[in-house]
Order: sequence, then structure tokens, then C-alpha cells
Amino acid sequence: MLKPILLVEDNPRDLELTLIALEKSHLANDVVITRDGEEAVDYLQRRALYQGRPIGNPAVILLDLKLPKVDGLEVLKLIRSEPDLHNIPVVMLTSSNEESDLVHAYALGVNAYVVKPVDFPDFVRAIGDLGVFWAVLNEPPPGSMRRPRPAQE
Repeated sequence: MLKPILLVEDNPRDLELTLIALEKSHLANDVVITRDGEEAVDYLQRRALYQGRPIGNPAVILLDLKLPKVDGLEVLKLIRSEPDLHNIPVVMLTSSNEESDLVHAYALGVNAYVVKPVDFPDFVRAIGDLGVFWAVLNEPPPGSMRRPRPAQE
């Protein structure tokens, strides 16, 4: 069973564009959507609305920086501080190209920081490349839940 992609995005337009871009990349992973940092944390910690979700972490988290309730940097800080979550790849997907945001995100352990392209074809290509890399090509650390490997011939 493939691990889902967790998309944390509050902007309806960016959410729709990201979903279109992921669909165009033909990934088989389910996409779980949370619309604020608090909801993302609830999902990851399997509490509130998500207490009954299947055990396991997402293949990758696409995390917006500017979020209501709990911002993306605080979510990232929590992910990196919890042993059960700290190995999840996190891609900061944001419209902020402020150097201080970039430096802070990397200091907290983000795996990649991507400024959302304004041009739709560039955005689709960027999201598709991210999805394929993190959900399909990336090798997670030993001992983490992973997708089955194809049979060797």
C-alpha cells in the first residue's frame, strides 16, 4: 500500500492548482488535505478528527509556510522534535521568498524549500517533480514503513 502525500494548504486557489499538478504527474498516492497547521498536527498525531486514521506516516508533507492557527514553521518544528515523525520528508511549498523564512526553515530541518512558481506550467512541473521524487524515488530511512518494492527479475 502506498503512503499518502500530506498537503497542508489554506489557500483554495493554491490547493486546487497543487491537486491538479499532482494529478498530472500520475502519482498513485492518495493526497490527504489539511487546511491549517493545527489540523496537520492532528493528522500526524492521530487525534481529533484523525484519531481513527490508519497507522503510518505520509510519504512526504507539502507544507505551506503561512497557515492559520499554527504556522508552517511551528508544524515543522513539531515534526522534527517527535521521534515518530522526524524522518518524514517535509517540503516547504510557499509563496514566500524571504531569506529569513528560507534560513529558518532549513535551520528547523526542512528537506526542501520551494517558492511556488507564478506560471502554471512551471508550477505543474515543480509539483510533479516533487511528488515523483519524494513519493516514488526517495529511499526512506531503514525501519520506516515503506511501499513494497517491485519483484526482481
